[in-house]
Amino acid sequence: MPLTDDEDLDRLLDAETIAVIGCSTTPGKAAHDVPAYLQRQGYRVIPVNPFADEILGEPAFDSLADVEADIDLVDVFRPSEEVPEILDQVRARHAARGDAGAAWLQLGISDDEAAAAAEADGIEVVQDRCLKVEHRRLRG
Repeated sequence: MPLTDDEDLDRLLDAETIAVIGCSTTPGKAAHDVPAYLQRQGYRVIPVNPFADEILGEPAFDSLADVEADIDLVDVFRPSEEVPEILDQVRARHAARGDAGAAWLQLGISDDEAAAAAEADGIEVVQDRCLKVEHRRLRG
C-alpha cells in the first residue's frame, strides 16, 4: 500500500540523492521547478531525460540504468501510463544495486498495480503527491 502517513513521508525526505525521471529544462514547469527547489534544499538532484545533456547544472542521463551514483529516491514526472515501465526500471535497479529503495510519483501520477508490484519487491512508493509541497509542509 503506498505511503500516506506523515511519519513515512518525512522519513523519505531523509534521502540525499534524488533521481528525477522526466526532469525538464523549462523553468516554470513543475518538472523543472520542483527539482530546482529540492536542489536548493541541499538534495543532490540527478536529472533523467534522454532529450537533455544538462539540467540544473547537472549532467542529464538517458535512463535510470545509466546513472552511476547511488540513488536514494526516484521522483517521477511522467504520465501515469508510463508508471509500470518506470517502476519496472526502479525494481530492476533495486534488485541489482540495492539502491533506489523508494519511488515518489508526483501529483496526478499513479498506478496501483505497478505500485503494488514495486512494494512486493521492497520499494516504498508514494503516489499522487508533490514532493515540494510535502517537503514544505513537513520540513518547512
